[in-house]
Amino acid sequence: MEEELRSLAERLRDESGGSGECERLLASEDHEELAGVLTEAGQPLWAREAAAFRLGCSGDRRAFEALVLLLNHRDPERCVSASYALARLRDPRTARAAAALASNELRTAYALQPVRLLAELRAPESVPVLIATLERLLAPDGPYWRVALACVEGLGQLGDVRARSVLESALDQPKLGAAASVALSGLE
Repeated sequence: MEEELRSLAERLRDESGGSGECERLLASEDHEELAGVLTEAGQPLWAREAAAFRLGCSGDRRAFEALVLLLNHRDPERCVSASYALARLRDPRTARAAAALASNELRTAYALQPVRLLAELRAPESVPVLIATLERLLAPDGPYWRVALACVEGLGQLGDVRARSVLESALDQPKLGAAASVALSGLE
C-alpha cells in the first residue's frame, strides 16, 4: 500500500493546499474520526477521499459508498485510488457496484477502473459484464478503445472460455488484436 498511499498523499496535499488537516487524515488510524469525515456536512472532496481510502484499505465497510462514488468520478486518479481501496475492502457489494458502473452505457468514458476492478475481483459477474461491455465497444474507431482493451486484458486474466467468441471478434481491431491474441491463448 505504500506506493498507492504515497501517490494519493501527494495529490491530496496539492488539492488541500498543504493543510495540516490533510496530513492528519492521511496518517490517522482512528476509524471513528475517519468515518466522521465521510458523514459530516461541508467536508472537502480531498478529505472525504483520504478518509474513504484509509478506511477501505483497512477493511472498514463504512467507506463503501464513498469509494463507489469515487470509482465513478471524472478524475482518473480518484478512480484508481478508489479501485485500490475497494479491492482491499472485501465488501460483497463491490462486484455488483463495479459491474453496474462498467456496464452503464452513459458512463463508458469513466468505466476503465470499474472494468479493471471486476477482473481483479474475479467475481461471478465479472466475465459476463466484461463480455457484454466489450461486445458493445467493438467498433474500429470507437472512442473508448482503452476501456475495450481493459475488457480484453481482464478477460484474458480471468481465462474463462465463455469469452472466446468476443475475443475472436476483437482480433481484427488494430488496438485490441495483440491483447486479444494473448487472452485467447490463455483460455481454459
